Amino acid sequence: MMKKAIGLHYGDLVLDETYLFGSRNGKPVHFTKSERALLLVLCKNPRRLMSRSRLLDELASSEAGASDRNIDFLINRLRAKLGDNARSPTYIATQYGEGYLWIAEPGQSTVRQVNPFLAILPSVSGPDVPALVEQFREAIAEGLGPHLGGVVEQGLAHADIAPRYSLRLSFHADRGQMRCTATLQEMPSRRIMKAFSSQGDVSAGLPAASLVSKLSDDVAAYLQSLMTSMTTGLGVPAELSVEERSWNVSNRLTTGSYQMWLAKGEQLGADRVSDTSTDTALQWCMHLFSRLVLASPFSPIDIDERDGIESEMEAIALQSMPVVENNPVQMLAVAKLLYFINRGHLELAQDIAERAAAQMTGSPAALPLLAQIYSALGQSDEACALFDRGIAMAGSNIEFLNHMSVLKSIALLAAGDSRGGANIIASIIDLGDHCPPDVAAAIRLMAAPTDRQLPVALAEALVAAGPQGAGNALAYLYFTSARQHASPVAVANLMRGFTTHVMNAYGEAAVPAFLRSALL
Repeated sequence: MMKKAIGLHYGDLVLDETYLFGSRNGKPVHFTKSERALLLVLCKNPRRLMSRSRLLDELASSEAGASDRNIDFLINRLRAKLGDNARSPTYIATQYGEGYLWIAEPGQSTVRQVNPFLAILPSVSGPDVPALVEQFREAIAEGLGPHLGGVVEQGLAHADIAPRYSLRLSFHADRGQMRCTATLQEMPSRRIMKAFSSQGDVSAGLPAASLVSKLSDDVAAYLQSLMTSMTTGLGVPAELSVEERSWNVSNRLTTGSYQMWLAKGEQLGADRVSDTSTDTALQWCMHLFSRLVLASPFSPIDIDERDGIESEMEAIALQSMPVVENNPVQMLAVAKLLYFINRGHLELAQDIAERAAAQMTGSPAALPLLAQIYSALGQSDEACALFDRGIAMAGSNIEFLNHMSVLKSIALLAAGDSRGGANIIASIIDLGDHCPPDVAAAIRLMAAPTDRQLPVALAEALVAAGPQGAGNALAYLYFTSARQHASPVAVANLMRGFTTHVMNAYGEAAVPAFLRSALL
């Protein structure tokens, strides 16, 4: 029986005095010795940045061979047990490149509020002000439209919510003149973006509502232009609306556009001779990425060729990082490349993707990559929640829907839920024209249950591939979908079904030598 938790209470989380046990939503939570060591030092030093070296010292007596990477894995395990969210943390916040800090206060509620896109903060009060503020709020909400994803809030303190932007609204009447002003701030930096004003003689019959209407039109137009700039990059057509641009970005970063990127290789190669812009370089990287993921899984790719392509992708991504900081579209491209090549940049990719997502409120563009990253970190529940959110947003966009569904299947397989992963793939009748037949066959072989015979079409595909082709397909699955997972268990889980089918057909010798030690 769990010890009575008489220690600290953090809303629905209770930690007992030993920090070996706890409860969340009334359910027991148990911590390992290493997790307890980290939890102790973090909780005992609230709001203080704990460097990795300090945390390593705390682990010295509880885990041999600890490293920075061990710290990151343990933090992610702790977050999973605490129900924490790295993107919007309640308990453990990340200070990138420096360490971690405990941000929860004892006794405070840990119920997360939905962060609005814009918080309207009236700075004066008066008998007519509430009606004017409500008029302003409704006009802004209508002007922005639902696709920006934020509920325009009224009169909320910054300490209670984390809006993307805040707007301080003021009304001042003097000698018949009414002056309305609005100051837009970017949060959480509080950087002033722009100030707006509207003034008129209300004593002559000009209604205050008309001044508010003009002010709200100006603010909404500016925010629309701001969001347009936030969806610029990777060749997104400039003439599209904000909502259309948001989906266009989403498609350019998912399988629906990989064929396009592949076909643009010659053009992009020629463009790079005279165009040295970061955006063109990242588009070229998307072409290189597409060459790898759209290659026939049953055909070999020389390891040196793959390494050369990924080295070029890595170099461009790393060089681009300082340049793309104010362009979330390009940030997502950089994060996608760093995640895919699996060269020790997983946390960096997470940081970049999360900050890009924070700038693209309401857009589905960041959901696939963020979910993949969380899955790779072992946070399968959080990953699946993002996949489900993207699936719900997809609507009639079948390509995006299929992309999210396949990625969710991969996440479930990696988490050990082979039945769940198989059911998702089985539910997809057609993977779409954008998915080459060989790639579609590899996806279905990946998820096909091992306790029953393969469907005729998949069995024939495996026979046609031969032992060498089947081994090539295993290598393809490993490099495109499995190696990115931090846990060897997750890698083995994801590879297990396909490997079993290959071994049933051709024996252990068909499994590539570099995979045998990890999978067999």
